[in-house]
Parts: sequence; C-alpha cells; structure tokens
Amino acid sequence: QVQLVESGGGLVQAGGSLRLSCAASARTSSLGAMGWFRQAPGKEREFVAAISWSSGSTTYAASVKGRFTISRDNAKNTMYFQMNSLKPDDTAVYYCAARSGIRRTQVYEYPYWGQGTQVTVSS
Repeated sequence: QVQLVESGGGLVQAGGSLRLSCAASARTSSLGAMGWFRQAPGKEREFVAAISWSSGSTTYAASVKGRFTISRDNAKNTMYFQMNSLKPDDTAVYYCAARSGIRRTQVYEYPYWGQGTQVTVSS
C-alpha cells in the first residue's frame, strides 16, 4: 500500500508563487508515475501535471504549462510542484496521485491518492 502526504498549500495573491510537496511512503522505484490533480468547488477533479519517476519526463495541462513545474527527488521519495504566476482560477484543492504504470492524465488511472492541500489565490 502506498501512502501519499501533500504539504505546502496556502493563501497567496494573484501573481504569487507556491511550492507543493508530496511524500510517498513506498519506495518510488516501485512506482511508474506520479501526478497532480486539482478540484475546485462544484467542479470535477482535473489533471494538472504528471511525471515519470524513472525518466523525469513530464506532461502538463494546457492551462498551467509555462507557469507550473513538476519535479521529483528519487532519494527523498518526494514529488514537488512549483506554481508561479498564480491566478484566481488556480484556486482548488490539489491532490497528488501515484500509479505503477506509465504516466497518465485520467483520474481513474491512479489508484493511490493523498488527502489534498488547499490552494487559494486571491485577486
């Protein structure tokens, strides 16, 4: 069983930055990919970014490409999410997720989830 714990959310003004972290309890060598998803009030959970654990290859949603950066630290079994130029539309609960296969973009393809961390961007 893989446990994921997010941290780093908070309140920030538009144009500001936040860095999220996701620590995995299992050795990430057993995982193929990890990702970040978000869910705004009244909306469905959506894909934001994913990273292949071995190669470091990444995929981003169009809405965040160029502003957000996903990365990982193999030695620390931790994934990071640097969010710059934040907008009010980025306000959501952010979840990290993991799977054993290649990186994917659909919610149902990830069996392991963290508890979520709130990101609020004020205008």
